Amino acid sequence: MRRTVRSMTTALALGFALYFAARAIWWVQQPTAPLLMVAGILLYLAATLTAILSSQAGTSRMPLGAAILALIAAAGVPTVVSLALPPEMRTAPFATWYIGAIGLLAVVCIVRRSPLFGWMILAVLVVSACAYMGFENAFTLGLVGSLTWVVIAQLLVLFWDRAVRDTERLADVQQAASAWHSTQVVRQKERRVRAQRALVIAGPVLSRTVASHGELTDEERLAARLAEGTLRDELRGAGLLNDAVRRAIADARMRGTVVTVFDEGGLEGIDEARLAEIRDELAEVLQAARTNRLIIRAGRDEQIAVTVVGRDAGGAHDDDAVDLWHEIRRTAS
Repeated sequence: MRRTVRSMTTALALGFALYFAARAIWWVQQPTAPLLMVAGILLYLAATLTAILSSQAGTSRMPLGAAILALIAAAGVPTVVSLALPPEMRTAPFATWYIGAIGLLAVVCIVRRSPLFGWMILAVLVVSACAYMGFENAFTLGLVGSLTWVVIAQLLVLFWDRAVRDTERLADVQQAASAWHSTQVVRQKERRVRAQRALVIAGPVLSRTVASHGELTDEERLAARLAEGTLRDELRGAGLLNDAVRRAIADARMRGTVVTVFDEGGLEGIDEARLAEIRDELAEVLQAARTNRLIIRAGRDEQIAVTVVGRDAGGAHDDDAVDLWHEIRRTAS
């Protein structure tokens, strides 16, 4: 799209530049110095073609050399053309071509992202036209049109830049919305999986409890306690769990160990491969643990991802009763 717009504007600028040059050549009275007139035309064409066609790598901004050449042409062309004609001919239709031509050059500079040079060119044109034609004649014979086109070009560039910024901002908002939607879809899937897992774990126990009106055998009560612990693990520490960790926790509880799982965000930012290694290491530690109480915690720490603490039955408030302390680092050692 931007390429097409640039091609169209380039074609229009070239067309107007050639029109003004042809208008300059079509004189109806012989200039006193025709070579000066031709020199002015050639200087204008050189500056305009350079301003339109020159490029700067990675940007649409006009090269500095082209902008300086345009400013030189804006100062030189009116002078050369006026010196090529006697004073009484300077207001003839073919003699005022440079007003529109230099105005076009200012427009090109503004469109090519050199607005300072564009406005300087316009200022030089106003001074030159008023000096050689008179203030009233200059504005009557085309200076108002050049001023109008330069102002319109500046406004269009400003509006175009704002539209581009708004489009980019809208694209960012759409991308953020898509990312948020994808995150919500993943979370909904996770919630469905957890709900299905909860039904699988607690469904049989609840059905048996309802059917027996709460009259459960010792084995059923143990199954109910295990199901309760498993559900609590799924709610508090789902990120720590895989099938091996779940089996290790279930085995520990079957041995009479009290297991508590806390996930406080310690696994955030770890890639999936390392997460799998952490969970496998955690499962091995739990399988080997022989203690009365296990606390598994994934805290927010820059170095440690998971901490496993084991205590004996009498050490709930005694630091010396810790009989297991294992730390799993966020990165592989």
